[in-house]
Amino acid sequence: MWFEIIPAAAIITVALSVPIYAMYGLQKLTIGNAYRRNMDERFDRVMYQRDFRLTNNPYIMNGLHSIPDEAKN
Repeated sequence: MWFEIIPAAAIITVALSVPIYAMYGLQKLTIGNAYRRNMDERFDRVMYQRDFRLTNNPYIMNGLHSIPDEAKN
């Protein structure tokens, strides 16, 4: 009967959803933030590196206050 596929479909659904929720927990554990930044474009990678260089944490909102003033002669 048609209902015999329900256990197999449930197992497949659970198996495919485990990596999504596991990555949420792993990222929360390792970097302190559950969401990754998109690194597909070069501009995004440059902005990630800039934010990391300025604050040592690329997930903190950066404004003009995070850029150090230049030394005055």
